[in-house]
Amino acid sequence: MCIALFLWQAHPLYPLLLLNNRDEYHNRPTKPMQWWEDSDIVGGRDEVAGGTWLACSREGRVACLTNVLELRSLPEAKSRGDLPVSFLKSGKHPKEFAESLKTEAHYYNGFNLIVADIGSKSMVYISNRPKGQPITIEEVTPGLHVLSNAKLDSPWHKAQLLEIGFKEQLAKYGEDEIPLKNLIQIMKDKTKAEESQLPHICSHDWELNLSSIFVEIETPLGLYGTRSSAALIVTSSEDVSFFEAYLDDGEWKEHVVDFHIQKLKLTKGHA
Repeated sequence: MCIALFLWQAHPLYPLLLLNNRDEYHNRPTKPMQWWEDSDIVGGRDEVAGGTWLACSREGRVACLTNVLELRSLPEAKSRGDLPVSFLKSGKHPKEFAESLKTEAHYYNGFNLIVADIGSKSMVYISNRPKGQPITIEEVTPGLHVLSNAKLDSPWHKAQLLEIGFKEQLAKYGEDEIPLKNLIQIMKDKTKAEESQLPHICSHDWELNLSSIFVEIETPLGLYGTRSSAALIVTSSEDVSFFEAYLDDGEWKEHVVDFHIQKLKLTKGHA
């Protein structure tokens, strides 16, 4: 289901600091974070549908996706993983891209999408839920935000736990550099919610197992849970470090991609 935390335009060293866990079936074919062939996109890639859950471009555009927890989903719906890719390839300003989704958002199962452009200091939150209502388009304000499987900043157990863990790291390092690997450690928390803290949308057991930051569930279809933890840091000098710890054939591996943002001026209507 995925969870993401991001500190946006609120740290003297980092215009953006983002943490993400990707939850998926362990047997679903996936490529770890890397530069995509013939593209300026770097991120993980779902080899079944071709999309991504978290990626950025060499020009400093970032997209992050989580699913909305729902009782039922439509098997014929379009792949939500296409949305981050569409933004990164579009060249559109985040708000303009969000507006362009108004006529097609209902073709997807429930999603939360964050799209950002570092150069223009613009970040927008988009969601097509509640179902049957106009899509949500909100400018994200500077500060600390957590996105799980409901609306942005919903006080779910795992979201609150992640926020507490991150704030502890911020307090530890203050305005100094924060080691990437230290941040990844807080993404490994397996503490589950109490009964009263569950959203009561799906079955009790499913919600309970999904309620921790790091997820691990045995299902009839195979092991489901966290198979990638990532940290994306953009510095004030526009250097990017994209770290990922990921499962590869049952073994955890780590790698990092570093690059400098290449400025590309966004223009209204550019595609």
